[in-house]
Amino acid sequence: MTQTVSSDIEELAGALDAATARISALEPLPKQVVTEALDALNALHKSGLTTIVRRLKDDPQGKELLFALVDEPEVRMVLAMHGIIRPDPATLARSVLDAVRPGLQSHGGDVQFDSIRDGIAYVRLTGACNGCSMAAVTMRDGVETALVAGVPGVTGVEVLPNDPTPTLIQLSEIGIGPPGVVSTSSTTEGGSTTEGRSTTEGGSTTEGRSTTEGGSTSEDRSALEAAGWFRGFPAAAIAVGSLESLTLNPSDGPSVDVIVVNAAGQLAAYVNECAHQGLPLDNALVDATEGTITCPWHGFCYDSATGECMSMPGAQLQQLPLRIENGDVWVRAVGS
Repeated sequence: MTQTVSSDIEELAGALDAATARISALEPLPKQVVTEALDALNALHKSGLTTIVRRLKDDPQGKELLFALVDEPEVRMVLAMHGIIRPDPATLARSVLDAVRPGLQSHGGDVQFDSIRDGIAYVRLTGACNGCSMAAVTMRDGVETALVAGVPGVTGVEVLPNDPTPTLIQLSEIGIGPPGVVSTSSTTEGGSTTEGRSTTEGGSTTEGRSTTEGGSTSEDRSALEAAGWFRGFPAAAIAVGSLESLTLNPSDGPSVDVIVVNAAGQLAAYVNECAHQGLPLDNALVDATEGTITCPWHGFCYDSATGECMSMPGAQLQQLPLRIENGDVWVRAVGS
């Protein structure tokens, strides 16, 4: 039902955009008449809607009703179109970056939004944007200018080091096999094991670390923790169609509440905040068949694999990097 409503809204919005575009093709006089009529109509609608919202906010019961109405996608879109409510800063930042992205890509660069904390927008730059040339510096300055101008409350931009994108882990890839069978490990031509369990020539077993032919460890628990990764719980403890929550406590920033979701045998980690009002998702409904997460507070529905909101286009859960080491879930804090 929610997907149908969203589809109807998108069709109506598309029709409105198409009609508005045709106005530009009119002769000057008809174009002026139509534009003035639309401006007056929009001003009238905004005035009436503003009065309705103000009266509802002034009454305790009306305020509760207003919050319920804003949860309706079509109502939220109309209020947003008239500037009565504004998208959350993260959604607005993504829209701003979408506007500058074509220019960056035309010069071989790109930008990815990460988060906004304490007035600072954190982004990752790739391609030609990520370098020391004058062109790269110019493009980075353009990104900062656009975000500071387009997102209220943003006073600066910081560029994060590029990191592997969050990966959905198939549970079938981390199961422990029968005795004598090595699982979740791979061996190179030189005999080195890259991850998971491996058995050396003398019969000893190493788990959750990379061991070369000479026996040196290239990645272990200490290295992961130093890189900002936090061990959560056994992956097998998260049943299909469920989620688990945990709190990350990075040494260089505030704690981060996280949910790890298992939908259809795939794991994904998100900041534990609904994109609607920032309420926690501990008791969210996970539908393994549909691959969705539904907020228990106001029913906002998200794609469990991507975090994209299916109730309101543009809203998004904040995804975090996730990996499996020795059967345990590890999550990395944002910006670490």
